[in-house]
Amino acid sequence: MEPRVRHHPASGEVDLSAPAAELHRLARAVAEGAGVLWTTTGPDGDDGTLAGVEIRDTPGPGVRVTVDPARRVLLIDGDGDARALLAANLRNMADADDGGHLHVDHFPDHPYLAEGSLPLVVNSPHGGMPGR
Repeated sequence: MEPRVRHHPASGEVDLSAPAAELHRLARAVAEGAGVLWTTTGPDGDDGTLAGVEIRDTPGPGVRVTVDPARRVLLIDGDGDARALLAANLRNMADADDGGHLHVDHFPDHPYLAEGSLPLVVNSPHGGMPGR
C-alpha cells in the first residue's frame, strides 16, 4: 500500500491511508512540527488525490488541518502540545493490529483541533473495520 491522501471538496473531508511505517513517519513529523511527505498521486489530481502533506509549527491554540488546493497539499499546523496529541493518535492507529479508522473532527472544546479544521479520516493499515 502506498500512502494516499484524498480531499473531498463537497464534504471537506480528507481521507488518509498509509502503511504503518508511513503513519509513524507522519506522526514523527507532526510531533516535531516540520516535514513534507509526498503521497501517490493520480495523473493530475482530478480524483482529489493530494500531492503531499506539509507539517508546520505555528502558534496555537490547537492544530489546524487544511488543504492548499493550488499546490494540492494537506497542511497540518499548530502548537506543540496540540500536535503531540494528534501525533499520539496517529501512532495508535499505526500500531493497531486490527482494521478500522480514526475520525478527527472538530467540535466545541476539542482537546487539540482548532475551529475551522477540516475533518480527517485516518485509515488503519489493516483496512476495514476492527476484528472481533
